[in-house]
Amino acid sequence: MALAAPAAAPRGRRRGPSHLTRVDKIVVAAMIVVPLLLDLAFIWGPAVATVVLSFTNATGAAPVKWIGWDNYHTLATIDPSFWPAVRHNAIWLGVFILIATPLGMLFAVLLDRGLRGSRIYQSIFFLPVMLSLALIGIIWQIVYTTDGGLLNTLLGHGSGGGIDFLGNPRINLWAVLAEATWRQAGYIMVLYLSGLKAVDPALKESAALDGANGWQSFWHVVFPVMRPINAVVLVVTVIESLRAFDLVYITNQGGIGLQLISAMITQQITGPGNRIGYGSALGVVLLLVSIVPICVFLVQQFRKDDAE
Repeated sequence: MALAAPAAAPRGRRRGPSHLTRVDKIVVAAMIVVPLLLDLAFIWGPAVATVVLSFTNATGAAPVKWIGWDNYHTLATIDPSFWPAVRHNAIWLGVFILIATPLGMLFAVLLDRGLRGSRIYQSIFFLPVMLSLALIGIIWQIVYTTDGGLLNTLLGHGSGGGIDFLGNPRINLWAVLAEATWRQAGYIMVLYLSGLKAVDPALKESAALDGANGWQSFWHVVFPVMRPINAVVLVVTVIESLRAFDLVYITNQGGIGLQLISAMITQQITGPGNRIGYGSALGVVLLLVSIVPICVFLVQQFRKDDAE
């Protein structure tokens, strides 16, 4: 007796190429268009408006009049506060590069060696970064208080007549820079620590086999490998030094000894006369100063990478 042929398995329906539904298209469009509109509204729009207003005498009350380069001529040749502010911003950048960055790198190298309790130290060093700049300013005001402050007490002036760290225009900039460095070093530490964790341990082992000590291994092997991290650190340092505002404004609203371009912008726009046009010109200068060195450095880095 012949066996019956097995029944053919039912064929599943072939699926054609997947297509986005109408709802999917709406969702994708919204995910692209909404962030783009927000970017234009809150970043590019105000930036373009600032550039345009910098060529006007806008005050928010009187009719706006086009005055060309007058605002820029005033800040470069007439305003007595502009060049001191530029000098103080340059000092701020120099302190960040020469003190805060090496200090943060040192912390990162020490913690990368797996010291006992390294996570606790890392948390302690990074704690200032988690605090707002306004809170840091308040904390250091307590430290710097003339009568009974922590620093004056340590210096033997606890009963009065102590050093006026924040009121003396000869030293208040350096006092505020100590606050900023305290925070910036922790930030740099985390950036370099992430870079050190990504370095191939075989490179360090090879350097040790070749007779290199710890310093030689770091400087000639590890540090060059972290070139991308170095670029990020430089960009962050330039931006942080130029956007410095909170600490000086809490101390004396960017007054004598603490003039910074960012504080001048606020003083001109919100102060007497509401010189929005002049404040916008200062904002454009700050923008250009921020962009130029960063772009030059990044172009050089890209060229080196292409050459290699």
